[in-house]
Amino acid sequence: MTAVTGRQSLLVPDTTPTALAALTDEISSTAAQYDRSAEIPEAGLRVAHRGGYLTATVAGRYGGPELSHREVVRILAAIGEGDPSVALIAANTLAAHQAQAVNGSWPEDLYGGELVGRSAEQPTLVNVIRAEPELGAPARGGLPATTARRTADGWILNGRKTFATGGAALAYHLVWARTDENPVRVGHFIVPADSGGITWHDTWDHLGLRASNTHDVTYTNVVVAAENLIEIPFRDGVYRDPASASGPTSFGHVALYVGVARAARRAFADFARTRVPAALGHPIAETERIRTVAGEIEAQIVQAETLLDGTLRRIEAGESIAAESLSLIKVLIARSVITAVQTAVAALGNAALTRHHPLERHLRDVLCVRVHPPQEDTVLLAAGQAVLHAADRPAG
Repeated sequence: MTAVTGRQSLLVPDTTPTALAALTDEISSTAAQYDRSAEIPEAGLRVAHRGGYLTATVAGRYGGPELSHREVVRILAAIGEGDPSVALIAANTLAAHQAQAVNGSWPEDLYGGELVGRSAEQPTLVNVIRAEPELGAPARGGLPATTARRTADGWILNGRKTFATGGAALAYHLVWARTDENPVRVGHFIVPADSGGITWHDTWDHLGLRASNTHDVTYTNVVVAAENLIEIPFRDGVYRDPASASGPTSFGHVALYVGVARAARRAFADFARTRVPAALGHPIAETERIRTVAGEIEAQIVQAETLLDGTLRRIEAGESIAAESLSLIKVLIARSVITAVQTAVAALGNAALTRHHPLERHLRDVLCVRVHPPQEDTVLLAAGQAVLHAADRPAG
């Protein structure tokens, strides 16, 4: 590791294959334990922090390494192969730093002084808190019920949110809310986690990513500084939710599930090499059927990796790719990683479905790729409408 000189001393994470493999192995050693307990995966987060992986996207002007999107997805795939709950929490934090690197929306002292300073010392987690009980996924439209009332000194925030990944381990919440002004404004309010009026509700009892602590949270008369509003502007009189379409930063979330597929590939191969049925007399890995299944798993992972890396290479080369196309690519990657894991499970049958085998956990985890916005049905609908609209246009 080397340190970046500047306002803070942040490590430049090692993204060589050897280092990332070691990162995967160390984080994976506690993954099953945290999946069972559903507690915050503190051990894995400490490992990621120690290597500088949680601050990989802090901008150079703040003394950070400001790694590229391609390097970030490699990190998240490696962490996801070890423990996808750790990877999801890390992805959210890295995305927040990426947004600041581009937009500079945080108050300078709060970000460059407090957040980056704390991040140099310990895991300091940030997440955007958006979903609500009545509204559901914000990317499907609508305005938040959570409101911020203007005061002489700032804002008073009230509302309840669902699916707030990171839970009480978060250091900062970026709470999606609307103001009580006329005309209304919409944005993310930066709320330090130690603010009064924040109540967590232990609602997360999920199929997969059990250690992600994606609980409900209530904000009751939470005082927010006046400058802690990151506004999302209305354009042409219409509010367009930023999560309704994909961008390169959002590929970090799908990358962690490529890691899950890799973990499933490893678990499948380990089982196949050691399983020796009495009637067969040698490992099932030596049979043509299992070798063909392994080939199908590999094909799906290669497809996902190629789409992920290739798309980001195109963006880095300066090619403009429409957000609608990026969303379709995310859908295709999601399909590939799910197919890879399901193929492994189907081939091994009951052995892969027992909680004593890691494939059972990998199957539960990989299915969660579908929940990240934009969801498949909305992406396909938008793509189909574009195709049919284009077909109606006259040629020439």
